[in-house]
Amino acid sequence: MAETKRVFIPGCSLPSYNPEAVKSVIEYLQVELPGTGSILKCCGKPTKALGQIKKFQERYGEFQKEVDNLGAEEIIVACQSCYKTMSQYSSNQKVISLWTLLPQIGLPKEAIGKGKSSDVVFSIHDSCPTRDEKEIHDGIRWIMNELGYKVEEPPHTRENTRCCGFGGMVVPANPDLALRVMKRRTDEMKSDHVVAYCAACRESMVKGDKKAVHILDLIFGPVYTSKTEFPGVPSSPIKSWINRYKSKQNINKVL
Repeated sequence: MAETKRVFIPGCSLPSYNPEAVKSVIEYLQVELPGTGSILKCCGKPTKALGQIKKFQERYGEFQKEVDNLGAEEIIVACQSCYKTMSQYSSNQKVISLWTLLPQIGLPKEAIGKGKSSDVVFSIHDSCPTRDEKEIHDGIRWIMNELGYKVEEPPHTRENTRCCGFGGMVVPANPDLALRVMKRRTDEMKSDHVVAYCAACRESMVKGDKKAVHILDLIFGPVYTSKTEFPGVPSSPIKSWINRYKSKQNINKVL
């Protein structure tokens, strides 16, 4: 990859969910912000959550080396855990959330107003790692307004949001507890439809018996109505890894 000014990091969960969305984001950023590259690599946050600090430092060091080798001055992230982790550890670059960047550069023209005719009301689920990042919350609501979809705020929203049930590695450690947390979150939402801006959060909403999309589905995908088939959960871990492989292929095609 040629030297680049900024690098888009899609994270781990988004590539395992929607490889085409990863491709669409990079293509759009390259149009609006020429010189944008991308790296598909885990930042190591899960190892830190498990208390494996040495392993985290090793993995993050590998990630940071790749970013530095590109000569990147900025890191654009779609994942909230990546945003918090990289903001703390990547002192060589400015870290920007995709959800605050899009309001600055605008949405693709074909996406503006596309949801105005939809009969769906989306309940907004805010991710807990960035519960204190008001600019990210505002950015998500700006995007939904630009898209034209109707939204509602659950009782616990923005800085008071509740965990989706996926954080802290609780799913593999205690799946029963994770499901209870997922249900506690979705049970307080009036709408049957949820929009999230984290792929893991989106999956939690589905496991909590909601029809849920990632906000990139709404930007780059079809118009969602009550008659649209909403995405479910991966059929197996193998499917997730296949999607990550497809995401890598898509990145290579674009770059």
